[in-house]
Amino acid sequence: MVIINADDWGRSRDETDAAADCFARGRITSVTAMVFMQDSERAAHVARERGIDVGLHLNLDQPFTGEVPSGPARERHERVVAFLTSREYAFLLYNPLLSQDFRDAYQAQYAEFVRLYGRPPSHVDGHHHLHLCTNMLLGRVITQGVRVRRSFHFWPGEKGLANRNYRKAVDWLLARRHPIVDYFFALPHCFDERRMDRVVSLARTAVVEIMTHPTNPAEHAFLTGFKFASSLGSIQAGTYAAV
Repeated sequence: MVIINADDWGRSRDETDAAADCFARGRITSVTAMVFMQDSERAAHVARERGIDVGLHLNLDQPFTGEVPSGPARERHERVVAFLTSREYAFLLYNPLLSQDFRDAYQAQYAEFVRLYGRPPSHVDGHHHLHLCTNMLLGRVITQGVRVRRSFHFWPGEKGLANRNYRKAVDWLLARRHPIVDYFFALPHCFDERRMDRVVSLARTAVVEIMTHPTNPAEHAFLTGFKFASSLGSIQAGTYAAV
């Protein structure tokens, strides 16, 4: 089975509309939504109206561009953002002084998602994959049992051994508490025909998620083109509800 998920739903009107266009064409199966952002309110209305499967796209590294219900919620979020953007590899560090801020930031966005969509998210992932940062993982911030996006899969030769072992460790920690898919790729990984063939082969016997950002012209063109649709062929398309 293949899950084709568009990230950044609700961050801006352009991003929402690009993903909605791909959903209408049957080229994506789900989206993950950002809350407290410019287009969050309208995006929720569009998703409910069209019956789109929606998860939470947790934002831990960008300022909110929409309305936030309280000053303290914004302040806690800003402290997390300041830490994670302070240096390139800050996501690898555990900051015990911010453990409650990470928890509060997640819970505030989760609650806002439920307010907007009238139900819990189908799954959780993170903007720039920061739901996998050390504070989130070791702090066990995301409630056990919630479906969560795993880390990227790379074949030998595509990334170094240390990088691939780190990703395996992250996925091992995730799988102890959360349902996860078998493999996860970004759509640009599939631009190369040989890689696309390998991804399709995996999806015949496993659950594969392909992440996309349809507002990117190259990704939108590939998604809506003949090659992508024909490559998937008879592969079952689904959502995180089946994970």
